Amino acid sequence: MRTFAFRNMCTTDTTIKNKIFYTYMKKYFIILFFSVLCCQCALAQDANKSELQQRAEEEFSKSHPITARSLYVRAFEDYFAKGQMTKGIECITLAADLYCKENSYPEAFEVLNVADKAINEKDADDKAKASAHYLVSKHRMTMFTRIHRPQSALDHVAVMERYAQQSGDESLVNDALYHKAICYYNQGQTAKGNQVFEQMASKLTSSGEYDKVEKVYQTLIDNSRKSGNASLLAQTYKKYVAWKDSADAMKHADEIGALKKQIADNEAAISEKDSSLTMRSAMIVGLCVLAAALAVALVVGAVILMRFILLTRKQKKTIQLANDNNALKAKFISNISAQLDPSLQKLDKTKPEVKALLDFSQHIQTLSALENSTEELQFEETLVHPFCEELMEQIRGKVANDVTLTVNAPKMSVDIYQPYVSHILLHLLNNAAEYTPEGGTITLEYKKRGAHSHQFLVSNTGSFIDEEKRDDVFKAFREVRDLTKGDGLGLPTCKQMALKMNGDLEIAPDFVKGTRFVLELHS
Repeated sequence: MRTFAFRNMCTTDTTIKNKIFYTYMKKYFIILFFSVLCCQCALAQDANKSELQQRAEEEFSKSHPITARSLYVRAFEDYFAKGQMTKGIECITLAADLYCKENSYPEAFEVLNVADKAINEKDADDKAKASAHYLVSKHRMTMFTRIHRPQSALDHVAVMERYAQQSGDESLVNDALYHKAICYYNQGQTAKGNQVFEQMASKLTSSGEYDKVEKVYQTLIDNSRKSGNASLLAQTYKKYVAWKDSADAMKHADEIGALKKQIADNEAAISEKDSSLTMRSAMIVGLCVLAAALAVALVVGAVILMRFILLTRKQKKTIQLANDNNALKAKFISNISAQLDPSLQKLDKTKPEVKALLDFSQHIQTLSALENSTEELQFEETLVHPFCEELMEQIRGKVANDVTLTVNAPKMSVDIYQPYVSHILLHLLNNAAEYTPEGGTITLEYKKRGAHSHQFLVSNTGSFIDEEKRDDVFKAFREVRDLTKGDGLGLPTCKQMALKMNGDLEIAPDFVKGTRFVLELHS
């Protein structure tokens, strides 16, 4: 009946016949390929085995079961210590088998009890533990079958089913059903066996595990023969033939479906590759366009860069020329001031105008000398507190009534260039004395800001300098003014001195009760 159905199907569909021919040819090559692959896998598995397991196998091959058994137990302990439970259980069951070969079943059962205890004590996932317990229980069930204790074997099948459910592994659930059916048949409980078998056959057939179903049928047929039950044998064989026809048809359908799926997958792969080639072609065209655009951009960028370089060179020349001119102007003004100074010294110094001219000349020479000076300053260690007290003492007679003079400086030493620092602080203190009203306060402070940074601060409660004017006070020659009221070169000169000392002079923006100047220095 199967042959006729298959021939009828082949004659009605020549294309499918050819496909099936190619499928069988393909299977032949696949079998050949997997044969080679299995050899390689065997070698790989040997390489993955621990040294203890390999030694145990070697001792067993030499017919030394006692030594092999001991090594298997040690391999089990080693695998469990490394968290490889499945390999460990494989070794412990091999040790149990060696006990069984010597009919030492109590020792074999004790070894499996040790395995169960080790699994319970292992810090692992509950599902992994359940899978491990399943393997141990399965081996215990097999041992009960060997010693002809069918009821104990069946009881352990129930334990296996529980562990299979806990593991969440469908293959273990199917395996438990298979062994349950076999146990029922071995005990002659055909009705229960058939019930379990139908449940198992349905699941395994739908999942394509035909071999296990056929194995159960063969077991049932063998049991029927041994028991001499001709009726059961005929009934079982009839069911087996019907299932075999159905299974073969399903196998052929699966093969045709798999072949069709493969053809569809190949067509999809070809379509995908065609689409990929189209996309790559588009990408290549796009990259070519991008490369051309980049080439044009590089040419344009090179032209712009050349123009920028030429412009920069021109600007550098202009800046250098301006600097040279400024230096010449400063030197020229300093020379004129020096040449005028002897003539001014002959005039009446008691007149305010003459004194203002002399001070202006001196200030110009000082500022010019600072701007053109390149000499290296020699810093010297200075006691801060006496230094500040001495400077404050110099303005004590210049302040208004009831003005409080305060020095807040620690008793420590610091490296400074005294001529510049004295000049700056004394100028700031004189300004504070001039602009601080009666009852006001003038303070000179020193603060350490870091390992190589420190500050001198001069504060007074006099007039407040507007924020927009704070930068202008440090600029020389910013306005034409009456020299008798000051030439405006004091603070610019102090600023230049601070810069020469690798520091700076600024007005503190957060001080609002008057004015605070901050001389910051770096050692």
